[in-house]
Amino acid sequence: MVFSSVVFLFYFLPLFFLAFYLFGRSKGVLLAFSLVFYAWGEPTYILLMLLSIGMNHQFGLAIEKAHATGRDRMWLSLGIAANLAPLVLFKYSTFLVGIFTQDLFSLFGKAPLLVKVPHLVLPLGISFYTFHALSYLIDVYRKDVKAERSLRDLTVYISMFPQLVAGPIIRYKTIAGELHHPVMSTHRTARGIRIFVIGLAQKVLIANTVAASADAIFALPAEHLTTPLAWLGISCYTLQIYFDFGGYSSMAIGLGLMIGFTFPLNFRYPYVARSMTDFWRRWHISLSSWFRDYLYIPLGGNRVSPWRTYVNLFVVFLLCGIWHGAAWTFVVWGLLHGGYLVIERLGMGRLLERLPVVLRHAYVLLCVMVAWVFFRADSLDQALHYLKAMAGFGASAVAAPLMSRYLGLDVMLAIAAGLLAAGPHGAAIAVWVGDRLSVGRLRLGPSLGLVGLMGLLLLATMSLAGGAYNPFIYFRF
Repeated sequence: MVFSSVVFLFYFLPLFFLAFYLFGRSKGVLLAFSLVFYAWGEPTYILLMLLSIGMNHQFGLAIEKAHATGRDRMWLSLGIAANLAPLVLFKYSTFLVGIFTQDLFSLFGKAPLLVKVPHLVLPLGISFYTFHALSYLIDVYRKDVKAERSLRDLTVYISMFPQLVAGPIIRYKTIAGELHHPVMSTHRTARGIRIFVIGLAQKVLIANTVAASADAIFALPAEHLTTPLAWLGISCYTLQIYFDFGGYSSMAIGLGLMIGFTFPLNFRYPYVARSMTDFWRRWHISLSSWFRDYLYIPLGGNRVSPWRTYVNLFVVFLLCGIWHGAAWTFVVWGLLHGGYLVIERLGMGRLLERLPVVLRHAYVLLCVMVAWVFFRADSLDQALHYLKAMAGFGASAVAAPLMSRYLGLDVMLAIAAGLLAAGPHGAAIAVWVGDRLSVGRLRLGPSLGLVGLMGLLLLATMSLAGGAYNPFIYFRF
């Protein structure tokens, strides 16, 4: 079940809020509905998640108790290993076996070994709830928080449905206070509804619309991929992944506010960044800050020699790529971003500061879009063919399908809306117009804002009810 579905919007969510308020905003209700939410999409592995939560509850208590004896590091190491083991098994075992039985043998000209690996379905949200658990144990070890005594409250923290499937990655210390004393108010609820509706509109009206064209173009064989089609496809995907994941994060943040929790901002207009360093301060902030605080800084960060800093950056982004998926395409995507940051530290950053702003934006978008090709492609070969087409060596126009097949009026409107919403100017223009509309002394801005919000909700729900294309990229992770 995803937020942008008829089942969630018209059945699950109304029933949840009805029960939540009837039972006095009960955490028990939140927990019960969260487990139903998870079981709806992944009934097989709900026991795995509950086992993980129970295990981490005990590890947290053991780490805290062992502070006095100096054995807390041992318990932390055991906890980290116990959390990573299922993640490696379910997400990376096939990839790792392929490396050691095929890729390495092929590299040295040897015949690959034939090893059958059983197909394991990836448990829903395992990458996210594993990182939640790891941050909790590390923060207890660092004495940033006390271990949670209540198994119920720890289960609510890790399994609450607004952030379970696709984040944001929320650290226990961030919401520990609200976990015990949720902050509810009419203002926060109204703000949560507004954020949720805007996120839903971004996901359904922009991401879903451009996704159809992106998926169709990436599915074309190399001999049919022209340069204009390649650029249209990656442009659509660049908007799709931002409004798909960014919209979903906004919906999670909005739902959190409605039930008394403040989730961290996950995106801050990343496509207006003026360097790749700036991009990673704006993109998937909860993940990039997680890697910064729990891996990059412990490795020495930028407090070590320059070459060690460069190694640290490559290690962090290699693991960031692998976190997203078990494939060489994700490895290359991560290494590309690590390379971007290293190059900027080597002097490119100073050069960028002397360039006009428009050129800095163009540089960021080019770097991001090249990397997105690897993120989206099904294989390295497909990614290289796609980049070749983008570079001007695509198929001839005679052999290619017509551009109009992928660039209908709905896609053009979605692209225009996406370009406007990808930066702060869209919201600023709406506020500017609203402030200047009035009848006598009555300002129409707030009323028009409410009407606009209702219009977005109506359009989004009509699209979903009509069975429009509704993929969700981060279900893969």
